[in-house]
Amino acid sequence: MSEPKKNEIIESIKCFNLPKYTEIPNVGLYLEQTAKYISEYLKPILETAVTGSMISNYVKKGLVSNPIKKQYSREQIAYLLFVAVAKTVLSMDDIKLLIEIQKQTYDSEIAYSYFETELKNVLSYVFGIEASLEQIGEDSSEQKVILRNLIIAVSHKVYLEKSFALLRNKK
Repeated sequence: MSEPKKNEIIESIKCFNLPKYTEIPNVGLYLEQTAKYISEYLKPILETAVTGSMISNYVKKGLVSNPIKKQYSREQIAYLLFVAVAKTVLSMDDIKLLIEIQKQTYDSEIAYSYFETELKNVLSYVFGIEASLEQIGEDSSEQKVILRNLIIAVSHKVYLEKSFALLRNKK
């Protein structure tokens, strides 16, 4: 791998952040605005952009509630960010089960905040930016262990995809 390209990827991961829950717009975004908003945030780690039809499909499958007056709220956008990341390694049925468990255990703001912090934490570790994984929060419930392992799988997948892309471009 060329060092400049590798460094560029490391920098993109260093700069990667999902919005904090309170930073997600709560004014209501229309379908295409929501797709663009999510895609912009996830561009550094996902190969494919989130589309309006993907979001509509997540709503049809019951992963996200129906928009109100065709607009998506902060909570729905937070769920959509999670689904877009999780679907890279899990089936829709497994994602739906995780969301159902989450709704019984934590409110959406706490669950999203943990997801957002943990994704940054694990990506930084997998890409060698941080030397160790931080423990996020004091409890290590079954739900948090499952979520952490999901995020570890996603982070390793992102690492491998970026590494193979660099190897292909080197040829």
